[in-house]
Amino acid sequence: MSSVAVLTQESFNEHRNGLLPDVGSSGNDDDDVLPTYKEAFPPLPEKAATPEGRQELDNAWTKIRPLKSSIITQVFHVPLEERKYKDINQFGEGDQAKICVDIMQKTGAHLELSMAKDQGLSIMVSGKLDAVMKARKEIVSRLQTQASATVAIPKEHHRFVIGKNGEKLQELELKTATKIQIPRPEDPSNHIKISGTKEGLEKAKHEILLISAEQDKRAVERVNIDKVYHPFITGAYNKFVAEMMQETGARINVPPPSVLKTEIVITGEKEQVAQAVAMIKKIYEEKKKNATTIAVEVKKSQHKYVIGPRGNTLQEILEKTGVSVEIPPPDSSSETVILRGEPDRLGQALTEVYAKANSYTVSSVLAPSWLHRFIIGKKGQNLAKITQQMPKVHIEFTEGEDKITLEGPTKDVQQVQSQIEAIVMDLVNRMDYTEISVDPKFHRHLIGKGGANINRIKDQYKVSVRIPPDNEKSNLIRIEGDPQGVQEAKKELLELASRMENERTKDMIIEQRFHRAIIGQKGEKIKEVRDKFPEVIINFPDPAQKSDIVQLRGPRTEVEKCSKFMQKMVAEMVENSYSVSVPIFKQFHKNIIGKGGANIKKIREETNTKIDLPAENSNSEMIVITGKKANCEAARNRILAIQKELANITEIEVSIPSKLHNSLIGSKGRFVRSIMEECGGVHIHFPTEGSGIDTVTIRGPVEDVEKAKRQLLSVAEEKQTKSHTAELRAKPEYHKFLIGKGGGNIKKVRDSTGARIIFPTADDKDQELITVVGTEEAVREAQKELETLIKSLDNVVEDGMTVDPKHHRYFVARRGQVLRDIADEYGGVMVSFPRTGSQSDKVTLKGAKDCVEAAKKRMLEIIEDLEAQVTMECVIAQKFHRSIMGPKGLRIQQITREHNVQIKFPEREDVQASTAETTAQENGETNGEVKDAADPATPRKCDVIVLSGRKERCEAAVEALKALVPVTIEVEVPFELHRYIIGQKGSGIRKMMDEYEVNIQVPAPELHSDIIAITGLACHLDRAKEGLLERVKELQAEQEDRALRSFKLTITVDPKYHPKIIGRKGAIITQIRNEHDVNIQFPEKNDENQDQITITGYEQKAIAARNAIQAIVDDLEEMISEDITLDSRVHARIIGARGKGIRKIMDEFKVDLKFPQNGAADPNLVTVMGRPEDVDEAIDHLLNLEEEYLADVVENESKQAYMKPRATASSVSAGEEQRSSSKGFVVREAPWTTSTEKAPDMSSSEDFPSFGASVTPKTSPWGPKQLNKSVRAE
Repeated sequence: MSSVAVLTQESFNEHRNGLLPDVGSSGNDDDDVLPTYKEAFPPLPEKAATPEGRQELDNAWTKIRPLKSSIITQVFHVPLEERKYKDINQFGEGDQAKICVDIMQKTGAHLELSMAKDQGLSIMVSGKLDAVMKARKEIVSRLQTQASATVAIPKEHHRFVIGKNGEKLQELELKTATKIQIPRPEDPSNHIKISGTKEGLEKAKHEILLISAEQDKRAVERVNIDKVYHPFITGAYNKFVAEMMQETGARINVPPPSVLKTEIVITGEKEQVAQAVAMIKKIYEEKKKNATTIAVEVKKSQHKYVIGPRGNTLQEILEKTGVSVEIPPPDSSSETVILRGEPDRLGQALTEVYAKANSYTVSSVLAPSWLHRFIIGKKGQNLAKITQQMPKVHIEFTEGEDKITLEGPTKDVQQVQSQIEAIVMDLVNRMDYTEISVDPKFHRHLIGKGGANINRIKDQYKVSVRIPPDNEKSNLIRIEGDPQGVQEAKKELLELASRMENERTKDMIIEQRFHRAIIGQKGEKIKEVRDKFPEVIINFPDPAQKSDIVQLRGPRTEVEKCSKFMQKMVAEMVENSYSVSVPIFKQFHKNIIGKGGANIKKIREETNTKIDLPAENSNSEMIVITGKKANCEAARNRILAIQKELANITEIEVSIPSKLHNSLIGSKGRFVRSIMEECGGVHIHFPTEGSGIDTVTIRGPVEDVEKAKRQLLSVAEEKQTKSHTAELRAKPEYHKFLIGKGGGNIKKVRDSTGARIIFPTADDKDQELITVVGTEEAVREAQKELETLIKSLDNVVEDGMTVDPKHHRYFVARRGQVLRDIADEYGGVMVSFPRTGSQSDKVTLKGAKDCVEAAKKRMLEIIEDLEAQVTMECVIAQKFHRSIMGPKGLRIQQITREHNVQIKFPEREDVQASTAETTAQENGETNGEVKDAADPATPRKCDVIVLSGRKERCEAAVEALKALVPVTIEVEVPFELHRYIIGQKGSGIRKMMDEYEVNIQVPAPELHSDIIAITGLACHLDRAKEGLLERVKELQAEQEDRALRSFKLTITVDPKYHPKIIGRKGAIITQIRNEHDVNIQFPEKNDENQDQITITGYEQKAIAARNAIQAIVDDLEEMISEDITLDSRVHARIIGARGKGIRKIMDEFKVDLKFPQNGAADPNLVTVMGRPEDVDEAIDHLLNLEEEYLADVVENESKQAYMKPRATASSVSAGEEQRSSSKGFVVREAPWTTSTEKAPDMSSSEDFPSFGASVTPKTSPWGPKQLNKSVRAE
């Protein structure tokens, strides 16, 4: 009968599934059923010879290269003591998380972090091999604390460590995840510094010493020893290998446990190496012969206690018992621990292993999950106090579970458990919680702006309130804290929720462009609205959403008032956002602005508009006016009137083929600019390129516009036939002379040759370039003439002339402005006058011959005018002087230019002084002195206007001045129309005054006068009078029309039909209003006559609108209502997303559908309303849909029956019970058994004692009797 060994109860049930779980009692019949030890634990293959067939098979398979996945996964463990970032609260965030993200971005590998119960860090890295190795190096250097060590190898071996181009060193650093610093060649030191983790340091040292040994000239021996025997060779804490190295003098390099290599390298003198090899082989052979193994099951969570910090516990067991304990790697799921050593020592080692594994215990404390955060405390303060006292105890809170798990030394765990139980008991006694159900749509209102509401409740009642985030879609709000505070907070929150349920939410459609204007700068305007309606919450959408919906929430009446108020605001904004652009010649912009901005300010204030002018340095001439449409038009007319006063402006359109536009515009607009300048600065506007429009717009003074039109058409005709271009150069100062006064010179050239000459503008870079455009012959002739002129200008001469000294002042006054004008006009001629005080009359001119002659001629004309100058007086009453001058003196400036005279107005006389003087003159005495009475025929000084110039020109100017004296006429207009003529804020009368250039005076209302006075120039009065009378006719016609439109009638309609008549979003009633041009008013909610609808408009149209409404009512009265039963499970499918399905059915069958509300008595009842035939068709359609959708519902429900049910507590406990009933795993012919020994009884507390329990002395197959003593000591 063979012996049988029984291991732990749970050992191999789960991990050796192929073996039988139940083993009977030992016996001859059962021996054949039980597996042998070798069958259960087959030995590893050795290098012994194998049968030929097997060898051939192996060779055949080895010829096929295995395919390897390019993606690998490795797990790295960072113990707590080596972690750089140890803050538990920061796990998954903070610097550690940022570093992990950075590593993933740098290397391309994928990282997953998890924290073990011992707070060590496990990092799973996936990716390509190269990426994983790089990530590993980054992890070690950035997440793990760094240690350092030095290794000394001969200086001449350093280059072999570095490798070609540093490749070997990089590979070594990557492989070991360390930083290796090799001294520079000039540094005499032979110490290589390594920094990294302890494991990495060992690997790097090993690799460097290997490289050195390979290069060493001394003997190198490599001995392959099975990895499992390395601990016996090194000894505990490397004691044996150190003794061997000391005894032999050889260097022995044993790979560390983490390096899966079997090769031990010995270097040194040959004799020393041979001696060391012999010693190692002796140990190996001895252990291989005598050592046996035993496999035991230890929970995976207890492996770390067996290993100990930095593997010290394993070394301790090895030192104490001489037994090597082999632990499966962390990434393995195996729980099997193998003990290897002398048979008589295995029992002692096993006891040590179990003792170490059981040195730590796991316990739990029952605590409601909602109390967990109070136990932990703010920022972990409460927990920190406990962990500081008991640092070895690990406390784990699991979300959703009503328990706290404790792990650590038994004594410490018991102490921590009692502390936490006391805290839990205290919290349970003095704290409470409750949950209330509130619709998620009210949650943000309960929270309030910036958390104001919820924070107030928290502070007031000393409670904690958890409102679920939006993404949870939960309606449960949890309140925790003092029992009384919890109840009060619950009451207030429910009251708030109830109030909100009774409130109304209204969505207003307001264009997003108005949102900022409504909110105002820093929210000032919306604050005013909120202050006015404090009970209404106004929510604007996020600007990024591009939404027009503004939500109002609050009491129904307040929401309605706020809605009307905001609609009024928006209506005003819409009205005020009208914009119009007015093109005004650039030279008139300053006149429109006025002195100190007076004109533009006045227009802005009187028209209540915003007027934007282009910048001075801009080429744009567009003035943009924004405001109400009527106000914009008024401002536009006033601005155009100013321009019209300044110049006689007109606008015409010319049709020119669009294909010629680019050539007419010319390079950078030079060609068209030359035409505009030549034609008095008219504006020529071409349509956008590619539009295909032929129309070209010309705007400016009438004569200049006509001139520009002729030129454009002429050039366009030339372009269509044949066009040629030539270029020539001339000094910029010659250009004005070549052009001539008023373009006279250049016009002669153009008329004689037919070519167009384009001079550069101030913006052009090349100021000397002159372009000639036209037919080839015309261009050649024009070019020849211009070259002749330019050549003559290059011929500089000096000439003189006589000018009477009394005229010198005129030429040199205003810093020589007259002389500068002559120089600009005549090719830069230099004119020199004698010094002031000198009586010489000699004046010198220097420049081109033709220019000098032309300048001399011009100066003689000026002298002739000065000689013939006379002074003349014109008497016009002072009260008319301002009117004669015109705005900014424009009228007087125009007369001065046209008649070439100087006009001087007298100083204004003080009205009060003038009155006093008149009184004194009437009495005939002043200050007691008797004076002669003033001659009534003698004009007052303040009325005399002085003119200087040639006699005939002065006389013509006097006539022009007198023509500007205003005249007054009276027009009779019925008094009741005066207010309409004046218009809103005087806009109507201002418009007429601007349009007819007159002043209109309406008598004060208290006078009840029908006479309106019109004052202005005689030429304007008739037109103004006609315009005023025409306006009177319009107003009278409007009064008559207003009377006709005020016809009113009412129609009686049952209020239940009102929504149908109004239609969705007012569509039907709006159509009736627009079609019949009437106003239809429905009764207000508080009106007595709720069935009366009022229609106002023209009599015939009001009757037609009434008939239209009556027709709708007749149709509605013919409709019926029918209830049908539709399974409530298909309602959502029929309604469709956002009601799309139900709208389609209603539109298709022309019926109304009403589905039951939530909580209705009959959830399956659906009401169909409409005409009888339509209702029948709709019902048939709905029943068909129900049948179709119900089939899908039934199918889905049947599928649910086959879904895997969730695991329950009972099923889990049943599984555990089944496992616990297992008899264990039994094998025959175990190597540690003897023929006289029986198999250990698993139920015996002597053979398998409980952890920590005392054991009675007994002879055991596991070792000598002293083992029991050590157990008791433990």
